[in-house]
Amino acid sequence: MIPPIASRFVAGETAPEALEHAREANERGLGVILNLLGEHYHERGPADEDAATYCELIDDIADAGLRACVSVKPSQLGLDVGEDVFRENLASVVERADEHDEFVWIDMEDHTTTDATLDAFEHHARETGGSVGICVQANLRRTREDLERLADLPGKVRLVKGAYDPPAEVAYREKSRVNREYRDLLAFMFREFDDGVAVGSHDPGMIDLAADLHGEYGTPYEVQMLMGVREDAQVDLADDCEVWQYAPYGSKWLSYFYRRVLERKENLTFALRAVVSG
Repeated sequence: MIPPIASRFVAGETAPEALEHAREANERGLGVILNLLGEHYHERGPADEDAATYCELIDDIADAGLRACVSVKPSQLGLDVGEDVFRENLASVVERADEHDEFVWIDMEDHTTTDATLDAFEHHARETGGSVGICVQANLRRTREDLERLADLPGKVRLVKGAYDPPAEVAYREKSRVNREYRDLLAFMFREFDDGVAVGSHDPGMIDLAADLHGEYGTPYEVQMLMGVREDAQVDLADDCEVWQYAPYGSKWLSYFYRRVLERKENLTFALRAVVSG
């Protein structure tokens, strides 16, 4: 059982709990991107099992009529085992989603996996006509070229600042430079993309910039935020634009919870307050 201190950031340990969270979020005006926690498998068995779980989850989302979709990590579907394993498992998930007219996001992991992830996205974007999405990271030096490649493809692209710690030869390390890149790349996406832009940010300045760019170019967009981070703002923002909440679930919640607590001062304050009051 997930303790209350962690349940702010994790939508339960089981699929029924995650689906109930999605239903409640839908009632508050939010779409939900469900992610089964798990990554960096080095054997095929767990990767195959998680792929099968995602297929079942997609069935459940469709049956329940929820405004929800799934997001998968390449290493969770077997990329560390072999690119062929990843592609086979991803194909099974995307095909199941396509049967139900549902959507699949493909998360981006560390910079060494970028090419394999983009190649897989391009294949499925063309095959499905756009029922898949991909994440790109503003801190990587290569991202402008990657976006030029993605601009003419169907499907959605989520821009984030980048949560990994790549070496300086492949990434910008200064926060101010990453912020500048994010703004420039976001402007490029609103100018050049037709199928919509996903703004993966909790930064009010970036969200305001997206609204201004939408007013200038008319490009459809959505804002994506993590479960447990600025949730009141998520609900308020949903009155003005489409908002999707990224909600992880599953038995591997502990390490995810620690990452969320340590990455932001307000999250740590929340956790400490919960411990004291509990």
